[in-house]
Amino acid sequence: MIVVTGASGRLGRLVIDQLLARGTDPDSIIAVIRNPAREVRLQGRNLRIRHADYTDPDSLRTAFAGADRILLISSNAGRGRIAHHRNVVDAARNAEVDLLVYTSMLRADDSGIGLAIDHRETETAIAHSQVPSVILRNGWYLENYTENLATDLATGMHLGSAGDGRVAAAARIDYAAAAAAVLTDDGHAGNTYELAADFGFTMSELAETVTRVSGKPLIYTDLPSGEHVKALVDAGIPEAAAELYADWDAGISRGDLDVAGPKLRELIGRAPTSLSQAVTATLN
Repeated sequence: MIVVTGASGRLGRLVIDQLLARGTDPDSIIAVIRNPAREVRLQGRNLRIRHADYTDPDSLRTAFAGADRILLISSNAGRGRIAHHRNVVDAARNAEVDLLVYTSMLRADDSGIGLAIDHRETETAIAHSQVPSVILRNGWYLENYTENLATDLATGMHLGSAGDGRVAAAARIDYAAAAAAVLTDDGHAGNTYELAADFGFTMSELAETVTRVSGKPLIYTDLPSGEHVKALVDAGIPEAAAELYADWDAGISRGDLDVAGPKLRELIGRAPTSLSQAVTATLN
């Protein structure tokens, strides 16, 4: 039995679809969701659906009964995240699973991006649990950029503070396919995989690609970090979120998210989605 936590979320649903595409029996997939109202998102797949909350260890132990392999999709950033993950790790150990797969973050061990702290501590908790595991250090999502293209094109400007830093981003479905491969194939236990696109791009190259595909001019405007935060707040983004976005860009400027390599391609058996493909799919 394969357990997918966070199964009603965007990554979770894609992982399940990729498992099914690989021929996994839907009756052998346990989709764990927190909110029963979100079961509708999984309709038509004939899965086993169980309810559990990362904050409720008893619910996790019940949901993991009979599990062989578990995918821990990291919870939303914020207070309590590490405790949530530890609860899942403890429940996985209690279930004596054969494999625990965790969606971590690129270069979680040495990245200076604030989000890496929770992932680093979760990786440590998994190592101490002695549960056989695979760490998937996922890079940035292309969707972090393509989902905001309408706003960018309306203003003709993409604001940031990433400088000339490159980001080796791939599409969410690429990371989902990698997770499905690790959950269904043998020989991955004990590995930590840095997963990213074959090539990185700068924010100026992002703007150039959008301009070429859309036929509308888009300019990347690089700002000092403090001015970037202010511009985002002035645009209506909460200050905490604005500071988070600026921290991401600071990481990009340092090269924290430019770890292009072949592992993602190897796991999914094809080239990861390119920036041009993602932009074209979004605009067309």
